[in-house]
Amino acid sequence: MVQVIPGTTTKTIASKQICQFFEQTPSQNGVFYTGYPIIGTANGAFPIDSILLSPTYGIVIINLIEGKDKDGYEDLQDESYNKMEAKLKNYKELTDKKNLIVPISVVTFAPAIHSISENSTDADYPIYTQDTIGKIFDDLSTTVKSNSMEEEDFKKVVSVVQSISTVRKNTSARKTTKSDSRGTILKGIEDSIANLDVHQSRAVIETVDGVQRIRGLAGSGKTVILALKAAYLHAQHPDWKIAVTFNTRALKNQIKEFISTFYIEQTNQYPDWDNLNIIHAWGAPGGGEKDGLYYQFCKAQDINTYKDFRSASLNFGYENAFEGACREALQNMSTPVGKYDVILVDEAQDFSKYFFRICYNLIKRDKRLVYAYDELQSLTGNNLPSPEKLFGKDEAGRPLVKFDPVNYPSQDIVLETCYRNPRPILVTAHALGFGIYRDEDSRIGTGLVQMFDNKDLWEEVGYNNESGTIDYGKPVLLKRGIDSSPRFLENHSPVDDLIVFKKFADGHSQANWLIKEIKKNLEKDELLPKDIIVINPDPKSTKDAVGYARKELFSMGINSHIAGVSTSPDEFYSDNSVTFTGIYRAKGNEAAMVYVINAQDCFKSLGGLQTVRNRLFTAITRSKAWVRVIGVGNDMEGLISEYEKVKSHDFTLDFTYPTEEQLQKIKLINRDMSEAEKNQVIKVNEDIGNVVSSLNSGRINIKDISEEQRIALIQLAKQLNGEE
Repeated sequence: MVQVIPGTTTKTIASKQICQFFEQTPSQNGVFYTGYPIIGTANGAFPIDSILLSPTYGIVIINLIEGKDKDGYEDLQDESYNKMEAKLKNYKELTDKKNLIVPISVVTFAPAIHSISENSTDADYPIYTQDTIGKIFDDLSTTVKSNSMEEEDFKKVVSVVQSISTVRKNTSARKTTKSDSRGTILKGIEDSIANLDVHQSRAVIETVDGVQRIRGLAGSGKTVILALKAAYLHAQHPDWKIAVTFNTRALKNQIKEFISTFYIEQTNQYPDWDNLNIIHAWGAPGGGEKDGLYYQFCKAQDINTYKDFRSASLNFGYENAFEGACREALQNMSTPVGKYDVILVDEAQDFSKYFFRICYNLIKRDKRLVYAYDELQSLTGNNLPSPEKLFGKDEAGRPLVKFDPVNYPSQDIVLETCYRNPRPILVTAHALGFGIYRDEDSRIGTGLVQMFDNKDLWEEVGYNNESGTIDYGKPVLLKRGIDSSPRFLENHSPVDDLIVFKKFADGHSQANWLIKEIKKNLEKDELLPKDIIVINPDPKSTKDAVGYARKELFSMGINSHIAGVSTSPDEFYSDNSVTFTGIYRAKGNEAAMVYVINAQDCFKSLGGLQTVRNRLFTAITRSKAWVRVIGVGNDMEGLISEYEKVKSHDFTLDFTYPTEEQLQKIKLINRDMSEAEKNQVIKVNEDIGNVVSSLNSGRINIKDISEEQRIALIQLAKQLNGEE
């Protein structure tokens, strides 16, 4: 079957018709693109109308004629062939001596021309109409010298055409001498992740006039996809004003590097950074690197209520600072000011609906907004609502954004394959993040910490329910298949090396073990400093928590840095330096070896259980090969117990799906609370404890309590017992 991926193009009618042809041709295999790729030449970008990548026929370029004028189509075929050949010959892996390993064919499709006389066309320059396009495969069979490609060669061709191999290439020179070292294993993993799958390709290339969301697990490639999509749109529409924004400042340079690499590969030019802005969500006066979408919105509206983080925290609280600032700005909005043609939002799960509405009002007429997210990576404990609720309603009460059932596949793209985390690591992260094997909370009847609102989402993100249909209150056994979790990501090492949970007597012992392991990674395992991340889940304590370990490493000649503290806020990695980080700056980044320290802080939390579990999930899923989860005390022992249950269930999620009533209790009891709310709950529990203790000890008599209070206590007791 040919996977059809329509991109943005000015030849809309011919493009639509050629897509329909391939969609109705199930006997062939390959990937078909329109509006892609764009080839970089000395004279700038050269766009290809459409292209078929086929293991049988190689590369088939299909030039499109929108009207009836075919003059010069032969010259265009020659130019298309020469440009593609020149591009491919830049890649040694695609050549055998002086020859390409893949055949290139060029044809023309002119659906508006009803008939073309055989005598009026040159056999070397095939042209097809709507009536004759069905002959294309028969004709290719006679002209293509090699009618079959090796699978590995075909993957190389796809990778080069997509330009993804260049984007994902490790920029640091990786030199290894041991065939079984971690460095050698890592090189093999990186070489294997060469191609975008069809869902990722669609997410990059398909563009809708309106809102588009991209959902996927950690490691499904959302950040790379969003960067490539921005570069692709910039190449196709260089005059458009495009903004790419994000929550984690440490992602900025990474996103810029992805965009630059892809754009230069496609066009042989540098991006026009005046039209393509990589911009912070918040921002501040001063212009340049300080600029941000929220600040631009306030400035465009001439709003005098712009708040920096300090003033927003004082007004709305530390955790709700940005949400409150955005809400206030919207309340003071006069009229929308369209500044951008497209806005792309990464890490969307960490933004409130008010920020989305600011973005919506900053976009021009067609409201092209693309947002990518993974709900479980939310570090605020909040889930993204539906598009209808996210963007609000117009004056008539109608949703501003509502996905069209006809275009839904293009508007809502789900990435089900994880290309970063080995399956045992990903499932462990999910099990701990959701509390799948956590001891039961008697108030709820389950140990679950949180659960997707949409139960079908489990299957959408790559889990299969071995027990059948997922139903409320019914047992489920969720398992990841080969397609959603490629086995090459885990087969390189035994499970007990992929994941290690370890408890220490105290923080000093934990730090000394960490120091020893990092030294071994660099000296014996042939890992590079950039291959190692040390994550402290509590963002407020990171500097103090990692001080001793960094000092000792420095005494051994091993450099390290705290991301965003001892480096620029826009940088995460630093050459020849091990990265230490809090959880917020870790988001969106990855490394081969991840150490999660002080993991005990993620076991339980009054008024923040979902948040701390999400922090643990996010930290674990930064790993693309090995992870070490370490901590101290009884709470760490509790986490180890949960992990052992994941392992004993062969890295599946085996639990009873909560009832709808339990889902509501899970949200209520495990909800995030402000400090004031936490203090109130603690005080009430202490007060109730004192009353019960006083009654049981006889210090006060039940008759000492007023009748009014006794009646109230009886009513409360009935409610607690479920009698009312």
